[in-house]
Amino acid sequence: MSRLAWLTARPVAHRGLHDCGLRIIENTASAVSAAIAQQYGVEVDLQVTVDGDAMVHHDAVLGRLTDGAGKLADMTAVQLKRVRFKATDDRMLTLGELCDLVAGRTLLLLELKSAFDGDRRLVQRTAQVLDGYAGPLAAMSFDPNLVRAMQHAAPELVRGITAMRCYPGSQWPALSAWQKHLWPHLLPRAITCAQFVAYGLRDMPAIAPTIARRVLRLPTFAWVARSEDDARYASRFADQIIFEGFRPQNAPQEPRDALPFDLARRPA
Repeated sequence: MSRLAWLTARPVAHRGLHDCGLRIIENTASAVSAAIAQQYGVEVDLQVTVDGDAMVHHDAVLGRLTDGAGKLADMTAVQLKRVRFKATDDRMLTLGELCDLVAGRTLLLLELKSAFDGDRRLVQRTAQVLDGYAGPLAAMSFDPNLVRAMQHAAPELVRGITAMRCYPGSQWPALSAWQKHLWPHLLPRAITCAQFVAYGLRDMPAIAPTIARRVLRLPTFAWVARSEDDARYASRFADQIIFEGFRPQNAPQEPRDALPFDLARRPA
């Protein structure tokens, strides 16, 4: 059994076990607590503040799910801790507060967000806060340079690369043609020394995650599964799912040595 078998032992709740119908918003203490209560792993996003702290939030700006407006990178941690999520009592968490909340009770999977601008402060702060944390823990990023920085800042921290075939968002147009070719194919792993992969479910099957999983024997997540059909599809190509919108079971995965490509229709 792989020494990282614990990493993919449970389905992982994408941004916590959020449910707008229950007024449980993604990346909040309520969503994290709900995932822990259901014995799922927890995936959350981290953004850096103007004073170099790490905040639990997906978007680089306020407003979609929160009160207020503005870039997180232009605000302090103290300011952001006052930010209220709409129609809830939740406030934005620092990474330190998140660690105190989870307290080693389940897998904590951290995605470090990046503006692809060479800023390493989020890596440094994450390494500082996690020093001494007791519990199953891993970190990942779309930015291979951040993953490489993690290796140096926190060599004991299990680190992964997140990838998909095409990267939506404002950063993608700014990437070079070479980066757009390299990153979806996981070739930066040679410099990032990633220990696991998280790949877009709707881009599977794909050569890069297949090689990572079956040749390099790297634990592989598929994201985001949104139904039991998605979970069954993901089991052909990945060791575990990162999910939202339903409650998956811990279904056994197909053997790694199964045929590498099942050309069945991808999830819509």
